[in-house]
Amino acid sequence: MEYNSWRDLLNPEFYINMGGFWVILFIIFAETGLFVGFFLPGDSLLFVSGIYAVDIISKTFGSTGSDFLDTTLLATAVAFAAVVGNQVGYWFGSKTGPALYKKQDTFLFKKKYLYQAHDFFEKNGALAVIMARFLPVVRTFMPIVAGIVNMDKKAFLRDNIIGGVLWSFSLIFAGHYLDKLFMDQFGINLKEKLEFIIIIIVLVTTVPVILKFAFGAPKENPIVEDEVLDELIDKEQENDKEK
Repeated sequence: MEYNSWRDLLNPEFYINMGGFWVILFIIFAETGLFVGFFLPGDSLLFVSGIYAVDIISKTFGSTGSDFLDTTLLATAVAFAAVVGNQVGYWFGSKTGPALYKKQDTFLFKKKYLYQAHDFFEKNGALAVIMARFLPVVRTFMPIVAGIVNMDKKAFLRDNIIGGVLWSFSLIFAGHYLDKLFMDQFGINLKEKLEFIIIIIVLVTTVPVILKFAFGAPKENPIVEDEVLDELIDKEQENDKEK
């Protein structure tokens, strides 16, 4: 499969056919580790990867002979990439700190996402790290915000592992076994319905986030934003003094 247009970048099948196992891991890592990967198809990529799990593992390492083990191997590797990505995001946030809030918006970076992730983190506490895994855009910036506000490293690692495992295993196994269920019970091959499936996943995962961003508390008051920034800067300075 060759690259034809920007729409290919939103198509999970494109990545699976182009690079398979290793490209999938890189994309999952990039979603949080590189913090510019919020536009990548995380949820739908995992679900579709589950459908192709046996093929992906077979082409990369050779099949174990068990659908369950092949799917588990893929989900474990994806969970590892997701955890490492979050840890890199946390490290980046802890090092750069409030400077990100002064960065000018670009095509790939929007400061409003940091404020939205910060609000989400403040509202939900440590559970936010786990919940964020299932929320596009939020999961990209959450580890950075956790690093900025200096969340306890051990607590972040614990919640990061829990979230990464739940996210990867639930979506990959759902894709794999729903494909088998629909084929056995209804004679429907989900591989032939991928466009429809991707649209459903995108709607289910992104519409709530879009509605929250559109109708949530406005962040247009620069005074409020400056106050939040000042608080983060003060907290960063206090932590530096303690060190």
